[in-house]
Amino acid sequence: MPAEWSAHIRTWMMWPCRPEVWDDMSQTRRNYAEVAHAIRAFEPVTMLVRPDDAADARAVLGSDIDLLECAIDDSWARDAGPCFLVDGRGGRAGVSFRFNAWGGKYEPFDGDDGVADAILRAADVCAYHSELIAEGGGVSVDGEGTILTTESCFPNVNRNPGWARARIEEELKQMLGGDKVIWLPGNALETETDGHVDGIATFIAPGTVLIENVAPAFGKWHEISESNINALQGQSDAKGRPIDVIRIPEASSVANDNERFCRSYVNSYVCNGAVIMPKYGIREDDRVREVFEEWLPGRQVIQVAIPSIAIGGGGIHCITQQEPDTRVR
Repeated sequence: MPAEWSAHIRTWMMWPCRPEVWDDMSQTRRNYAEVAHAIRAFEPVTMLVRPDDAADARAVLGSDIDLLECAIDDSWARDAGPCFLVDGRGGRAGVSFRFNAWGGKYEPFDGDDGVADAILRAADVCAYHSELIAEGGGVSVDGEGTILTTESCFPNVNRNPGWARARIEEELKQMLGGDKVIWLPGNALETETDGHVDGIATFIAPGTVLIENVAPAFGKWHEISESNINALQGQSDAKGRPIDVIRIPEASSVANDNERFCRSYVNSYVCNGAVIMPKYGIREDDRVREVFEEWLPGRQVIQVAIPSIAIGGGGIHCITQQEPDTRVR
């Protein structure tokens, strides 16, 4: 599985449609459109949309975002979508994990369980199917054989009862082409995804991981953050290189009482020529922007306000899924 900073053919997204997730569906759809257009300035974007919502999506998105009608249940392309693979010789494929809406938290989810296959058919690539219940937001890869994931997520009995951690690890390595899995504790108190790694830590370069650092004033959340940082420190990647740990703040000072509210800057998205990151309107916005500028030189850092998406429990990374480009240029 290639790193996110590798070249993309396009980004895949899913148009918001599950009313119980969103306080304001119209505002959420505008937020999605703003993210889609920020990405579209750098690469094509295809939006999966329910047939009944296609006209509304076209009206909000305009003509430069492609639409693919599909029987979706929700709008998190990172999790329901496939993990694309490359073979180093120009070939591409994709992994279709099983999907059960983060341990059965929402129903129905049979439509979203078919999203990975629908995207792979549209991309005209081979699908490899796994019996593991997993989501794309539960892994981060460096493209060189290292997989980062969390204890609180895939081994959870709400996903994979009867699967020991060792079996999950081997399945991830086999399906994603990995040589080493690094396990972080995750966040068992996070109510939506059970602590997806893409809200905690992410590879930003080979041998370098960006990780969320919650201030001591935030009590139990600080303790969870420290447990993940401590688990990562001293680790090496699949090639034996020590992991360089780069701490960035969480947007903890944003006032919102919704327990699902996503405050993660880690949950940003790297596309061709840019980093698309959340904008919360606080001083940490600029601090994190400078980190991205330092570690991903040559890319523009685009800040997008996503208040409605954050209330739904996710961020920019959660709503996007990259399709790698293997074409010789």
